[in-house]
Amino acid sequence: MNNAIYGKCAMTSEDMQKFGKNSMDMAMTAAGAWGKAAQAITVELVDYTKKSAESSAAVWEKLLGTKNLEKAIEVQTEFFRSSYEDFVAEATKLGELYADLARQAYRPFEGVLPK
Repeated sequence: MNNAIYGKCAMTSEDMQKFGKNSMDMAMTAAGAWGKAAQAITVELVDYTKKSAESSAAVWEKLLGTKNLEKAIEVQTEFFRSSYEDFVAEATKLGELYADLARQAYRPFEGVLPK
């Protein structure tokens, strides 16, 4: 009788070790996905910030070179239009990167978590 109980306990211990290892593997996979996605998001934000600063500097140069109010308004209008379009495109890219981050981080847990 004691051997039967001990055998079940030993098996339970093995199952616990397997569960712990699987949990750690899933957590490490998810952490790796977070790290890669965070790096991609950071690179995208740095590129956008650099492009935005360069664009602003170029507009200031154009504004300083204008001779009349009509031309200055035209330069500003073009800058605002292109800035808005760039912002919307960047927001879309970032949204896709964040959605991909969520998918990649969830993937290791798909078999464990109920749908």
